[in-house]
Parts: sequence; C-alpha cells; structure tokens
Amino acid sequence: MAAVDSNLPKVYLARHGETEWTKTGQHTGRTDIALTPQGEDDAKLIGLRVAHLKFTSVFTSPLQRAKRTSELAGFAALVDPDLMEWDYGSFEGKKTADIRKVQADWQLLKHGAPNGETAQQVAARADRVIAKVKALTGNVLIFAHGHYLRVFASRWVGADPAFAQHLLLGTSSISVLSFDHGRIEEPAIMLWNDDRHLSGEGCVIPVKK
Repeated sequence: MAAVDSNLPKVYLARHGETEWTKTGQHTGRTDIALTPQGEDDAKLIGLRVAHLKFTSVFTSPLQRAKRTSELAGFAALVDPDLMEWDYGSFEGKKTADIRKVQADWQLLKHGAPNGETAQQVAARADRVIAKVKALTGNVLIFAHGHYLRVFASRWVGADPAFAQHLLLGTSSISVLSFDHGRIEEPAIMLWNDDRHLSGEGCVIPVKK
C-alpha cells in the first residue's frame, strides 16, 4: 500500500465570471469576449471567498474572460495555453438548441465540434495540466472555462471525458479537487460548482482602515 503523502496539492478551480454569451447560452470557445459588469463584481467575490488561503501556484487561460477574473480576484496568474476553452469550430457562438435543429442528436462530448476540437483533444490538454499540477505542492488555483473545467475534473479522477456531461458548472463558481486518504492513487472531487460566495456567504470581508 502506498504511503500517505501530506505534500499532495489541493486544486481550486474557478470558472470565469459572466459574459454576454454565457447569459444567452452561446458556445464561447476562442472568441475573446469580455466580462459583463456583473461578471466583474462576481470575480471580486471569488477573491474574497479564497482570501484566507495561500496559493503556491496560480494559473489562468490566456482568454481575457479568465485572465480578467483572476486579476479582479486579486491574483497575478501564470498564463497556460492548455487552459483555453474548447474550440467549438463551426459551432462557435451558437446555442445548443439551434445546433440541434440541424443535428437533432448532437452532444458536444460525444460528437465534438466541426472544424474544432473533439473531447479527446480537450482531454489531452487537460491531462498535460493535471500532470504538471500533481507534481506541485500546496494549494493551486486555476482560472478557466466551463466545458474545459468539466473535462479537467473528469480526467482528474481518471474518468472518460464524457463523464463531464454530469458535472454542471456555473460562472464564477469554485470547485476543489483533492485526494482521498492522502494518496495520489485516489484522486477525488472534494467540492463542485459552489457559488455561495456570490451571495456573500463564506467571504472574507476586508477590514476598513
């Protein structure tokens, strides 16, 4: 039996704040869309939620909605291109309901996106980041995107990327990945899609001076 490793990382996942396209349900892959004013306010609440924690490493997708979220949360994050959102190709900017008018049985995680990425290609990017993160220690914070982070969590626990279908994830939410029994052989999802901070719950309120 493998020994317990107290140096294993605990990984915090923060989905970026609201954008105009997340409000309308449009697939937002590589379109570099900005946060809404509400999205910016929510990003600040992410910072308050984790203000009591110390992070040894912080990473972000290069897309501005993730980078801006990390900045507003109070972090100078290292950009990692492997954290970019799914490339939706020809389905960029489209809603699932509209896509299914043409292809009734379409599912992103099953069929991928024409002229874009397959689930396996997104999973390969996630696997590269996971390998890097598992070599770190302490608390790690990652700012990225909805579908990408759902695949990331699936791959963290060794599941097929299709498992991501069962992991809904809201904007400005926080999730935590860890290990059961302190063993690297037992990766686990500790917390998922937590947005209590958006109502102020669990936030560290700064002291006025």
